[in-house]
Amino acid sequence: MALARIARNGCQQSGGATGRYARIRDMIREESSSVSKSHSPFNGSFTAFQQHVKPRSNLPFFSSIGRFPAASFGSRGLRMTPHYEYAHAQAAVEESDSEYENLKYPTLEATKPGEKPRVVVIGSGWAACRFLKGLNTKLYDVVCISPRNHMVFTPLLASTCVGTLEFRSVAEPVSQIQTALAKDPNSYFFLASCNGLDTDKREVFCETAVDGEETYQFKVAYDKLVIASGAEPLTFGIKGVHEHAFFLREVSHAQEIRKRLLLNLMLSENPGMSEEEKERLLHCVVIGGGPTGVEFSGELSDFIMRDVRQRYAHVKNYIKVTLIEANEILSSFDVGLRQYATKHLTKCGVRLVRGVVKEVHPNKIVLSDGSDVPYGLLVWSTGVGPSEFVNSLSLPKALGGRIGIDEWLRVSSVEDVFAIGDCAGFVEGVGRPVLPALAQVAERQGKYLVELFNRMGKEGGGKASFGKDVPLGDPFVYKHLGSMASVGRYKALVDLRQSKDAKGLSLAGFLSWFIWRSAYLTRVISWRNRFYVAINWATTLVFGRDNSRI
Repeated sequence: MALARIARNGCQQSGGATGRYARIRDMIREESSSVSKSHSPFNGSFTAFQQHVKPRSNLPFFSSIGRFPAASFGSRGLRMTPHYEYAHAQAAVEESDSEYENLKYPTLEATKPGEKPRVVVIGSGWAACRFLKGLNTKLYDVVCISPRNHMVFTPLLASTCVGTLEFRSVAEPVSQIQTALAKDPNSYFFLASCNGLDTDKREVFCETAVDGEETYQFKVAYDKLVIASGAEPLTFGIKGVHEHAFFLREVSHAQEIRKRLLLNLMLSENPGMSEEEKERLLHCVVIGGGPTGVEFSGELSDFIMRDVRQRYAHVKNYIKVTLIEANEILSSFDVGLRQYATKHLTKCGVRLVRGVVKEVHPNKIVLSDGSDVPYGLLVWSTGVGPSEFVNSLSLPKALGGRIGIDEWLRVSSVEDVFAIGDCAGFVEGVGRPVLPALAQVAERQGKYLVELFNRMGKEGGGKASFGKDVPLGDPFVYKHLGSMASVGRYKALVDLRQSKDAKGLSLAGFLSWFIWRSAYLTRVISWRNRFYVAINWATTLVFGRDNSRI
């Protein structure tokens, strides 16, 4: 689009040449029409709606979009806002051509009679990807919308922070989970965040960043909508958490934790560093005694005992790990397993502190009893809660602010909208218990719902408002298969009870670690990632972790 850029520059610097602007516009349209023939959601399927632009975060590969003037790609293509370098040029163009007084953004139109129904999936987590994997794309077109183009195998994220596993081992591209997103002409993956929903018009409103400063907005029409947007870390409104703590839910989080850990180790060896500053830099604090916090503490203590003592001998006596929990660690596990975990972590050098965080500062946290805890690395793992997107939706809500669903995972009193995963919960009238925010819950909901969709599609119920007369079958029933957690040094906990108060088999030690590793290895989606994980574990066992670079 070199011609479009030249035309734009001439248009920006013109003071009021109406005829010249019209000629440039015609030239842009002629050239752009030749570009619009490729497989793109902007070709033929899109119409326009009112533009809204506001400051936002970065998605750099969309930056080129913002450089084009108001141009049309095809008869219903992508329309863009002209950016004028001089105010008088903008005023002159606005006066000379009324066609561009109301500039538009694109939308993916509703499906037409004879076309396959469109399923829009919001999210790329456990529930969404399990649904996408099993969806029959001969019956449906599918659109996935998420700010992340991959699924994260969250139970193994802690291992990537210290080099036990590589980051690619715990991420699976969405387009490989459901290949139709990359191959089928009417199925798409959109890298964007959802910020609104119109259930009457059956449209999802989305936005993504342009040039790191503006948002590029569009909307997508659906026949069936599956909300699987997940949850966000709970901070309980504590001041300073978002600014100074690391979370552990994304690959980018693990990368930042690993970088900070290794950076602090290297900086602490520099001359002139005081004893007090060394102790602070090498003090790793974990907030939250759930499975994620315990597994990260165990991985960190194992890393210290096996790697730091050999590779950072000058500062090996300074590095410490503190785990802070308001109650008991691993409260959902069997009492005997909790005691085992407490003894093992203490033996490995993890200091367990019972307390509540009151405030977080750049170099220290303040507990409710007034004591200060200095830190160099702070990892926050205190559970999850509803996201800003879920809170903004005008949908029925269940306990805890989740989207309210019935026994068939349909959003209550809203047609053709379903919700699964951490963002969804049964409404009170259903009489079902609150389901935990676990990967196995999300995965089973995704499996149940995709079977329901495939059955509806075969019986002609895939289109909007066409599923009313299709029998839904048995409602969703969740059966807990047990809980597992690693505590470091080839030790793990396996609790096979179906509920907290029920009786069942509980194991701890090396055998549990082997079961934990094997179970997670078989649950990784692709054979490629299974191979990566197996090789990483074997390499770490023989040669140690790869932490040679930041």
